[in-house]
Amino acid sequence: MKTLNAIALSITFISSATAAPILATQDGLLGLYPVTDMRLTNGTCADCPTIPQALWYFQQELIAVAKPDHPVAGFSKTANAQQDVKSWSANPSAQDLNALPPLVWLGSNEVITKAELGADGKLIKLDNGGNMAFNIVPKISTNLSYFDDSSLKFFSERPVRLRGETTKAVDDSSQFTARTIWPLDFNIPNNQSAHPLSNEETLQTLVRANQGGAQSPYQTRVLWSRDAGERHDWKDKAVLGVMLNGAQGDDDEAHGGHFGIVTGQMEADGNWSRWLVNNFYNLDAYGEKGIVSAVTPADKYLMDLNNGQSYYRPSYMLVAVFKSQTLPQEYQAAINRVYNHFYRHDFVYQHAKANCAGISVDTLRSLGWNFPTRGNGGLLKATAAYFYVAATSGSLKSAHDIYEYITTEDTQLNPAAAFDALGEDMLSLAQNKTSRTLSPLEQTMSNDIEAIIMVHIPQIPSSRAFGQAPVYSFDEYLKRAPADHSQWKIIPTEPRPFPDELRDGLALTQEKPNLVPWPVGLLSFGLVFLVIWALRKLLKKRKSVMIPTYDA
Repeated sequence: MKTLNAIALSITFISSATAAPILATQDGLLGLYPVTDMRLTNGTCADCPTIPQALWYFQQELIAVAKPDHPVAGFSKTANAQQDVKSWSANPSAQDLNALPPLVWLGSNEVITKAELGADGKLIKLDNGGNMAFNIVPKISTNLSYFDDSSLKFFSERPVRLRGETTKAVDDSSQFTARTIWPLDFNIPNNQSAHPLSNEETLQTLVRANQGGAQSPYQTRVLWSRDAGERHDWKDKAVLGVMLNGAQGDDDEAHGGHFGIVTGQMEADGNWSRWLVNNFYNLDAYGEKGIVSAVTPADKYLMDLNNGQSYYRPSYMLVAVFKSQTLPQEYQAAINRVYNHFYRHDFVYQHAKANCAGISVDTLRSLGWNFPTRGNGGLLKATAAYFYVAATSGSLKSAHDIYEYITTEDTQLNPAAAFDALGEDMLSLAQNKTSRTLSPLEQTMSNDIEAIIMVHIPQIPSSRAFGQAPVYSFDEYLKRAPADHSQWKIIPTEPRPFPDELRDGLALTQEKPNLVPWPVGLLSFGLVFLVIWALRKLLKKRKSVMIPTYDA
């Protein structure tokens, strides 16, 4: 990695000729935080205010961390993540609310805020008319698809924003090597009129339209605004967004989609590429796309050439615009604390009870957003599935996994169900249609939401198969995936063991899952008791029968 001084010198030289890249720390806001409060480094830094467990995951990745004398999110070493959030949120200090995330994963040193990509992909035209040589980062070896001619055509037809860094071309001239390409027409106009859902529409029908709309145009729609008949300028207003990513087209383990909560601030030009997405992934495996769980800007989350969600599936976002930044700020401060617990392994990612949706909605509930739950598949169904899978696979772990999927509350398990429930309740709170007694946080939502906007984000054309809408239930998942598990398209991952020397506190007391849940154990005991009782009855009956004897 270049030193920051070298980067600064190269930027000074290029800027004098073409007003090109700027340092990522000169790029305005990251979410609700001034990026000037942060500095660029990687996980090998010795003087970062970030916990060492978090830095361990980013030794080769560029991150932004707090500058000296700026507060950083803390955490409790004795309480679990959600207990910590509940206790902290009862009386958060101003410093805690303004504390920066432990880190923000940027991946790139520099930004070009506006450019046009040439049709041949070799040059970019900068906003002042100058040109610069252009290249893209290499494909990760485990990544099965990548940027291709269809991607180039898509981006060359619109102005773009780039993350990357200045490198040397083959002729020793300067070129910009992009890691992220953001289409600037993917914006949110800040003065739209409202077009509420019709009687035939729901949030689910919008998501499912055109099989999820992977090839549909980018679109924004105001579903509700406080003054429906007027246009309002939302510039500088804080937002809280709910992000749902659809099902991938070539991975049968990814029909459930993905999920994240977004915070940021409305810009005059509608650009939301610098909003922060709170992205949770399994830390204990190397993903084939190189994703690491982190707070990360929307342009990297969606449009990174190797791991951007928009290269693999369509996405959908509900954005609530607020009068004040109170609630978005409180959520981001709370989830920053959760990240500290997560990196420390105080709790671990679980595909059922603690996945991308579960961690996010548990934090919202810990803060006091008591949106309705949606139940689960039930103990009877789960117990029957446990015995079936145990018998057919010979694996208690597989049986336990299916049991967990069926018994986990639906908004914790399914990203689409979480998106639907949060969106419906958000609309109800904004319109004062909720009958329950509101918590302080819910009262703030009801009073402060100015507008709710639905954003449809299509899949970027590439060599990847087009995805579709995510499933809304575990039953739907089973119907969509091949019945024969051996026919599933699966992208394998490699384990990433967490170093024992970095474990302390709650990470040392992790309980191993009980592979035989209590209902299964109780039923098994009952069946054994029934068999013993039946055998005893049979033996007793046989003893009571006269046995004839024969004389010789």
